[in-house]
Amino acid sequence: MRLPTDVRTRFLALGLTALLAACGRGGSEPANLAMVSDNTAELAGVGPSADYPVLVGEPYNIGETLYTPVDTMNYDEVGYLALDAGAQGVSVAHKTLPYPSYVEITALESGKTILARVERRGPMTNDRVAALSPAAVQQLGSADGGAIRIRRVNPPETERANLRMGEAAPMRMDMPKSLIAVLKRKLPAKGSVSLSNTNPQVAASAPNSASKPELPTASAPVVQQPATAELPALANASARRAPAAAPPRPKMASAPKRAFAEAFSEERKAVTAYPLPPIGTGLSASNRAPVQVSQIARPPVRTVRATPTQAPRSAARPATDAKDGFVIQAAAFAVKANAERAANSIDGFVQQSGKYFRVRKGPFANRGQAEAALAKVRAAGYSDAKVFTAG
Repeated sequence: MRLPTDVRTRFLALGLTALLAACGRGGSEPANLAMVSDNTAELAGVGPSADYPVLVGEPYNIGETLYTPVDTMNYDEVGYLALDAGAQGVSVAHKTLPYPSYVEITALESGKTILARVERRGPMTNDRVAALSPAAVQQLGSADGGAIRIRRVNPPETERANLRMGEAAPMRMDMPKSLIAVLKRKLPAKGSVSLSNTNPQVAASAPNSASKPELPTASAPVVQQPATAELPALANASARRAPAAAPPRPKMASAPKRAFAEAFSEERKAVTAYPLPPIGTGLSASNRAPVQVSQIARPPVRTVRATPTQAPRSAARPATDAKDGFVIQAAAFAVKANAERAANSIDGFVQQSGKYFRVRKGPFANRGQAEAALAKVRAAGYSDAKVFTAG
């Protein structure tokens, strides 16, 4: 007698259940394997690899102000903080710094200094220099709108790991009161001010607080003209006092300012005329005229035939293959244009790897040459640059 279809299905399910129950309950159990997989993914999210690649991004506008993100270590500003209520950990939102990166933030009211991690873009207002998470504001002992100093740093890996796991890094040494007083004098009424001349982007401050009236210089003195009715009398008196005095030199009008791109986008033309005649022509100042270049007599060109000589033999320089030796990797970018700008600054090249673009320099024949060039690359602002085997 054949069993019904549903009964056979139930017996098959019971058999599979018994087979799974008979298997060992060691590390190969599916639940244990899933737990190991989750732990591995969690460690990868907070390990050193979580700091790479460093993302920069494209320029963008907030109102009428253009912000250009750039990977630079010489960042140092004073301004005011904003509260990012939805942020996690001791983190920061910034307009131009790459992320992830690390900054020291000092409260200019108390001098307390903390270490934080830049993880996102913001704040989307020109009045605040950075937006701090609630945990960062609490550790700093400040509040929304507090005056701060923020500068980029390169902390040790132990402190980076604390911030990646959402924990607070150890407190920094408090800023001396004398330095706080100096920074407060540089603080604008709103917005931010750069403390480094190499900082690429500074948010606009209040127009009446930081601006100063322009003073006259020695090269362009300010001359106050008398009223029109007084000009004849003053001219007669001046003629009686100094009849041989030379008339005042007219003030030359300055050329209108043009944008850099406009000035260098025009078509260049060669100069074919000179304002003065050649020496010895005997022309007076009244009948001088521009002289064409073709009218100026040129000395005859003497042709000398060179005797062919055999060039001295030099030792053949071995060609360096791009796949051999060592290379320096300065950074990695998600946008190719940013990678090309970084490569031009260190005389390097761009190599694509998946969806990222690596900025590299080399190749070098041996590790000694690569280490020597590595110091220059780090001095250019790429402190995380490393030497790799080419290939």
